[in-house]
Amino acid sequence: MAEDLGAVSGEGTPSRPGASDEKRKRIFFKEIRCMMYGFGDDQNPYTESVELLEELVIEFITDLTHQASQVGRSGRVQVEDIVYLIQKDPQKYSRVKDLLTMNEELKKARRAFDEAKF
Repeated sequence: MAEDLGAVSGEGTPSRPGASDEKRKRIFFKEIRCMMYGFGDDQNPYTESVELLEELVIEFITDLTHQASQVGRSGRVQVEDIVYLIQKDPQKYSRVKDLLTMNEELKKARRAFDEAKF
């Protein structure tokens, strides 16, 4: 009896459980491609490389969100829950803090701009 190792799509990428080969959503495909180029890859990186990174990103986000739902209030994931989980990794924690600070500064600038408009 043959062992089922997973179907292979036309692009040579093994299929993942729960993902349809033909209509798999590419949620972060364009952004990851641009980031890869920004970090020194070719302007048009291999599709398989982008798909692999996207799969890793989605897995990371899914796992982190699941962990955050266990930490905070049931049924709700809040920013504080994510920050709590990330604080164990100094690089990620620093980046999250920088992004949250920048987000607050942008909100203040938008409010000031809207107030100045009227």
